[in-house]
Amino acid sequence: MKYEEIAGMTAKDLNQKKSELRQSLFEARMKNALGQLTNPMEIRAIRRSIARLNTAAAAKVAGALQAGKKASAKKAGSKAKAKG
Repeated sequence: MKYEEIAGMTAKDLNQKKSELRQSLFEARMKNALGQLTNPMEIRAIRRSIARLNTAAAAKVAGALQAGKKASAKKAGSKAKAKG
């Protein structure tokens, strides 16, 4: 998955996709241990996709926190102007 595809997803979609990828990572590791995995590079690709999902989720949380801080700063600033 590319980050551009992931960036547009909602937090719920990110968590759902992350759990799906973790399950497929588990299956790929088991197949690799049994010698049934045709392409071991698949494990790396899945791990990287999970990391991209984690990055996007953290960015959404940081963006939400940043938006909350800006909103509270605006409220505090308007209260100070009203008093002054």
